[in-house]
Amino acid sequence: MTTTAFRRSSLVTLAAILAVSLWGAYVRASGSGAGCGSHWPTCNGQVIPRLDRAATAPRRIATIVEFTHRATSGLAFLLVVVQLLWAFRLFPRRHPARRAAAAAMVFMVSEALIGAGLVLFEMVAANKSVARVAWISAHLLNTFALVAAVTLTGWYAARAARPRDPVEPASAAALLAGLGGTLLVAISGAVAALGDTLFPVRSLAEGWQQDLSPAAHLFVRLRVFHPFLAVAVGAGLLVVTGAMVVRDRPAGARTPATVAAALVVAQLAAGLVNLALLAPTAMQMLHLLLADLVWIALIRLTASLRLAPRRTAVAVDRPTLALR
Repeated sequence: MTTTAFRRSSLVTLAAILAVSLWGAYVRASGSGAGCGSHWPTCNGQVIPRLDRAATAPRRIATIVEFTHRATSGLAFLLVVVQLLWAFRLFPRRHPARRAAAAAMVFMVSEALIGAGLVLFEMVAANKSVARVAWISAHLLNTFALVAAVTLTGWYAARAARPRDPVEPASAAALLAGLGGTLLVAISGAVAALGDTLFPVRSLAEGWQQDLSPAAHLFVRLRVFHPFLAVAVGAGLLVVTGAMVVRDRPAGARTPATVAAALVVAQLAAGLVNLALLAPTAMQMLHLLLADLVWIALIRLTASLRLAPRRTAVAVDRPTLALR
């Protein structure tokens, strides 16, 4: 077992988690969250659900969509378990890759528990309660923490944990503020997406009328903040990453900062298209994917400021003893 194989495995794990997240967005957008009823971990009381021929076609489709999400979530869970065991097998004690893999396992467990809570407390489908905002916010924050932990697991596997010179306090503070702002934008985006699903509109004008109406539901009144918050945070991230690209300070930050800036621009453009097209499901999923990629790029950029650029060996393959 080599570090190269471990890094590739971590990429597969990360891709699986992103796929599960995107399918979860489809579950919400399609109104399929109650496809397995209020049962967990079973689906409609069965390990492998049987489709009721007497049920309507939309109901059967919702069951398939929701069960697929649960099945793929289980696969992602197993991948995180394998990653943890492999990290403890491959790397020495106190290695950051071990700690990151352990953190990923913790967040994977809490991800499953939050998902179970959403189902058992019926915070899915057409539920319009204010409590649902808290649940989806916790779900999103946990998913982002999980993505960060898996990203850092692969990152630390390829690099020595040797700190570089202290980062400029202003740069570090600006980047941390950007990470916090990105989380706020993601939460507001989740609320906006929920509002788009539960309260669809036929035109931008109708949407603005809903957003500004004092009689509108809370989800509708909150979604108006998302575009403005996204533009403000996006502009701030472009200033921070742009300064790193131009000055190449801290040393070695130019490439990851360039990637992060490009993804921020792509995300803002996708947000405008999503708004103009009245948030179709495909655009919502693309928008979420770009949000995940921006988050990953920022995590990698933050990690790159803390490690020396050159790669060193981090694990020693165990020699094979031949009998003579």
